Amino acid sequence: MLLPRPIAQGVADGSVDLAFRRWADSRVKVGSTFVTAAGVIEITSVRSVDPEKITDRDAKRAGFPNADKARARLRGPDEYPTFRIGLRWHGEDPRIALRADAELSDEDIADLTKRLDRLDSRSSHGPWTRQVLALIGRRPAVVSTELAAELGRERPDFKLDVRKLKALGLTRSLDVGYELSPRGRAFLDADGR
Repeated sequence: MLLPRPIAQGVADGSVDLAFRRWADSRVKVGSTFVTAAGVIEITSVRSVDPEKITDRDAKRAGFPNADKARARLRGPDEYPTFRIGLRWHGEDPRIALRADAELSDEDIADLTKRLDRLDSRSSHGPWTRQVLALIGRRPAVVSTELAAELGRERPDFKLDVRKLKALGLTRSLDVGYELSPRGRAFLDADGR
């Protein structure tokens, strides 16, 4: 489930504990968690509601000034049900601590090598993981459009691949572009390719 950064931060600070979504079927389950810019958020409840019965109080709990604004933000066909989703901040993004960990054991290196090799083997455009890591290491804080073009790749596909590296704690996003995390730099040094 995607949440805009201000809403995710509202969940983290306790000022937001609801979301409303219009979907053909519920896409979330009670007890599931997802990672946002503000950390990990847990789903505490999911139920179908009549959008006309969204109250101003509930809208404020979802980060909107009133119910009309909350209803105006619902996407999808009107015939889809509207879900009222309870949210709770679950904890810090585990990738933050992972990114900072530059003390890689032999097991860590072997695990990362295996994971990157698996990403490479499943790619429709051939091995890419070390190439992208090296490029980001060489050109930190460069807009993704330029990085993708340098590799002859489409920007959306390139960004998706970088997110896979970020999930492993090897890169981090900047306001513009990316940089290697301490873990990413340590892996590249150890990998030696």
